[in-house]
Order: sequence, then C-alpha cells, then structure tokens
Amino acid sequence: KGASCLGRCKGEQACSVRCFAEFGSDDLNNWLSCTIEENECVKIPKGLDNSAENLGYNSVVKTFDPKSLVGTWYKTDGLNPNYDLFDCQTNTFEISPGSEDGSELDMGIFLRVKRPEAVGGGYWENILSEHMVVDALRSGDNPTGRTMHTAGKMNGLTFDENWFILGESDGKGDIPEFKVVAYRGHTLQGNYDGSFIYAKEPVLPASAIPAVKEIVANAGLNFDDYSKIDNTCPTERDALNDAAAGTGTSTKEWIDLVIGEGGVIDWVVPGWRGEYKSK
Repeated sequence: KGASCLGRCKGEQACSVRCFAEFGSDDLNNWLSCTIEENECVKIPKGLDNSAENLGYNSVVKTFDPKSLVGTWYKTDGLNPNYDLFDCQTNTFEISPGSEDGSELDMGIFLRVKRPEAVGGGYWENILSEHMVVDALRSGDNPTGRTMHTAGKMNGLTFDENWFILGESDGKGDIPEFKVVAYRGHTLQGNYDGSFIYAKEPVLPASAIPAVKEIVANAGLNFDDYSKIDNTCPTERDALNDAAAGTGTSTKEWIDLVIGEGGVIDWVVPGWRGEYKSK
C-alpha cells in the first residue's frame, strides 16, 4: 500500500509525505533502500550538482552552545511548505552518550500530517529521530560555516543536511527564548533548503518577533515569507496511523509501481526517463 500510494504522487512532495505518514514502516524503508540505492535495480541519474548544499550564510552565530538546545522546542514558523509546515511540531534534543561536551546531539521529531478534508480529514502522527554533529565545537576546516550537520536515511533514502543557527535569544532579558534555524541539504530528489523558528511556546511570543525579523533580514530572508505552524494539536479524533497495513500487491503491480508512469522512481527523480529534456 505504501508503494501504491507513492506511485500515485507522481513526484509531488507533500503527497509522498502523506504516504509515509500513513504507510511508513521499516519494510517500506528497507524496500526503497534495497531497490533504489543498494542494488540499483532501477538506474537513476548520478553525479547531480549538490553544491547548493554547501552555500553558507554570513550571519551565523559564531559561538553557539549546543547545550542550549537540550530540551523540547516547538517549531512555530516555517519557510518551506514541503518540509517546515506540518502541524504539531516538536523537536527534543539530548546530548548523545559519550559526548558530554555537546558536540553530538540526538534529536527526536514529532509531527502530524493532515489528510485532506476531501477524503475524510484527520491526521497521521510521525515520530522520527536524527543524530546531529555540532561543527561549531569541532576544530578543523568548516568552509560552509555550518553550525551542525546530520546525515543518514529518512524513508529509506540517503540524505545530507547542513544546519545554520542564524540567531537566538537565551530568554534572560525581555526577549523570550528562541532560535532561528536555516538548513540546506540534498537527497536523490535534488537540493532543498528552508528555515524555521524554534520557541519554548507553541506560538512565537509577540515580544520576540522584532528580534526574529531582524535576524532573518540579516540572513537575506524575509519573515513575511514564513507561515505560522499550527501547534494547537486537537485531540477530538485519534490518529489515522494503521500499523497493520498490508500490501496485497502482485509482482507485476510492484514493477509498474516502481518504474511505471507515475511510479516510485518518478517520485524519487521526476523526469528520469528524459521526458522533460528540451527537444
């Protein structure tokens, strides 16, 4: 069912996120990793230009203390609709075992993915994790000026991502605690970037907004382009997640779902057959 759902997305990112929210499992992740990356059952373009991931910002916090991230944060505002604007987003940071200086962090991720009202509404809940390496505490070359980075597999496919802390408030004065984060990364689907605001409350306090706007502007961004994230998290309905979802798909259907028109490979690399090339 997960592959069937992805096959209907035809490369549209928001649609694929809903598929993973509804049908995501270790079996689906392992199948995608096996067929696309490990054994290259389907040939996809290689050597893509991922240099945009390494473009930095001129306004990154110079002396960042990763221990200031420890605890729970709400994502209150986001820039990229494909990655930043899911409902009920909290991130929880802990210092990784054996990394007492905070040079490595483990991040827990919670979010909800809406099901369109046209097909019944409701939501799926996702719980994910990432491991962060804090470059700000490490000696050596850091040409991007990134604050920290993460790499691994998400939904079965490899990703790399650089994080930049553009500004922050420690909450000790009149301005509530917040952090402004920008990121750049890539997957087999290409480069992506975005930005979001962390706060200790579900909604960014009004008294923090002027400082956030200034930080964002110094990085060449515009706070008016950010959208508020809905962290109200109503509980009148239960999550739609179906842990017992099966596939019920034949071998021929699997092949069509992988390489057929609108199939999984169209989701990973839209235009891989060359249909978008100029003639």
